[in-house]
Amino acid sequence: MTVNTPAVVLGAGANGLGVARSLARGGVQTWLLDTDSRRPEMFTRTARPLAIRALQGDALIEDLERYAGTQFRGARPVLFLTQEETVKTVSRQRERLEDLYRFALPAKTTVDALQHKSGFQQLAEQHGAPIPPLVHVRASGDLPKLERLHYPAVVKPGGRHAGYARQFKKAYRVEDAAQAAELVRRILPVMADVVVQEWIEGPDSGIYFCLLYLDRQSHVAASFTGRKIRSWPPQTGGTASCTAAPEAHAELSRLTERFFRDTGVVGMASMEYKRDARSGTFRMVEPTIGRTDYQEEVATLNGVNLPYAAWCSETGMACPGFTPKQRPRVWRVRSEDRQSAAAQKQSVRDGFEGARVVDALWRWSDPLPGLAHVARRMQRAWRSRTAKTVPGSQAVGSKP
Repeated sequence: MTVNTPAVVLGAGANGLGVARSLARGGVQTWLLDTDSRRPEMFTRTARPLAIRALQGDALIEDLERYAGTQFRGARPVLFLTQEETVKTVSRQRERLEDLYRFALPAKTTVDALQHKSGFQQLAEQHGAPIPPLVHVRASGDLPKLERLHYPAVVKPGGRHAGYARQFKKAYRVEDAAQAAELVRRILPVMADVVVQEWIEGPDSGIYFCLLYLDRQSHVAASFTGRKIRSWPPQTGGTASCTAAPEAHAELSRLTERFFRDTGVVGMASMEYKRDARSGTFRMVEPTIGRTDYQEEVATLNGVNLPYAAWCSETGMACPGFTPKQRPRVWRVRSEDRQSAAAQKQSVRDGFEGARVVDALWRWSDPLPGLAHVARRMQRAWRSRTAKTVPGSQAVGSKP
């Protein structure tokens, strides 16, 4: 029966844990799959843990096919993706999974375009969306194009790349074309796919996001608008803390829904914006499609349970109406938020005024992920200390 249809969440971490906790609020039986069965998030009481060989590539598809005939036999679970590479794999091999799992994805060409910064730029410009100018650099011959931009600008990879991630930061702010060219020249031998985009002035608290779920008819089952409080590292990093932003919901939900409908997006989707401090207008930064967002749970904490709305849509259940919380909830990654506050000489309470703060990992109602996280950190510290104090010992992975 539909009411017994389970959910399968691919990928633990803060994202997967938040999705599992959200689904548990709706009474959905959930499985949490990851390559590391000892990850702290895998100890949550809200989901059953299950090891998987990979979160991308043929091994992922093979394991999902195998589990469909064993643990999930006859159930056809609702599939939730949490990582970009997982979306690529499932999108490209969707025919092997469509009869075994329930999930909604845009067309393959749309997935590929929106997962690349240059592809997103082209679609945004084509549909008249508010987005800063961008230059795509594939070779040194493209460097003169950098003179077209107004500076400062941000330099970042065009897409996911393991070699880039090992040697460079997520993004860099540059002050002029010469600085941009110098940095891009260093990146090109590692990754011949770099974008340079005009910088949007403003603090991290000016970064907003609209999360939503579109059913297979492109109807919005639920949507939520939030904003960052702090990022780590500041200005160019990921979310360290965030909260609801009802004051921007009407405008950003309209912009987001229109863009995704125009481009044929269905399923989980979100758009990040930044309010330009000079003009006060919102500019698009980047989309997330086919998967839940890193800070997805902030919507659930503020009364809009998007994973449950997705589960209802995929199983044909009536989706309940969601009532946003009157008192805002803040979702934060404790260690990163504290580092961000310290780097900016802020109090850890700045930006949290009048809100209830909820940690991404620690919960009294679900304590084991937090306890497992502490245990793992203590184990690593002990191993490191032992390696330094025992004569002739050497830390695993260190160079002789």
